[in-house]
Amino acid sequence: MAETAPRDRDPRDRAPRDRDPRDRAPRDAALVHIIDDDDAVRDSLALLLDAAGIAVRTYDSATKFLAVARGLADGCVLTDVRMPDLDGLALQRRLTDLGVTLPVIVMTGHADVPIAVAALKAGAADFLEKPFDDERLVAAVRAALTVSREVQRQAAAMAHIATRIASLTRREREVLDLLVAGKPNKTIAYDLGASPRTVEVHRARVMEKMGARSLAELVRMVIAVTPEPAAAKPAGV
Repeated sequence: MAETAPRDRDPRDRAPRDRDPRDRAPRDAALVHIIDDDDAVRDSLALLLDAAGIAVRTYDSATKFLAVARGLADGCVLTDVRMPDLDGLALQRRLTDLGVTLPVIVMTGHADVPIAVAALKAGAADFLEKPFDDERLVAAVRAALTVSREVQRQAAAMAHIATRIASLTRREREVLDLLVAGKPNKTIAYDLGASPRTVEVHRARVMEKMGARSLAELVRMVIAVTPEPAAAKPAGV
């Protein structure tokens, strides 16, 4: 029986070798996205992380990465701070504008430390000064991936809460809003023109649909998915 020829792999995708396939990260999940215009640097970083069992994808420009960034989920970005088309700081701003929450690690030369500090103030997860220690790099990447997984977990939890809120009837939502406002059943009944017993029934249904075991848990759930009000601007601004 003739052997089937192996399929070509995208050279940008490097998964850990000699490991149980069940341990490998799915495509586009938990990937480290390496962005550097220097071919030798990209290959060196990819080989290092590959040896550490971390899947990567490489890009020779920030522009190419931005073309696919919006659809990415779990993972992190490892980018050089100085690149010809779009530098690391500008990339970071564009990712924020796109709503991409992947943690960003910036790599800098000695003279670029002030830029790296600016990147940290803008929300970068870490910065590495070249030449950096291999263990330091791997540790920074693992930490960023841990942050990314936590962000994804929280986003999924909030989406689940929002779905539960959307399942409430109009009256149940009114009761929920008044409960979160701290009003007791009798006051809610008065405000809604209903009997206290009716409010108790609606409250019980709200608790059941929301999967809340206590009023405190219910309030925390609602607060978690409620945007904070924008700070008022001073007069004349």
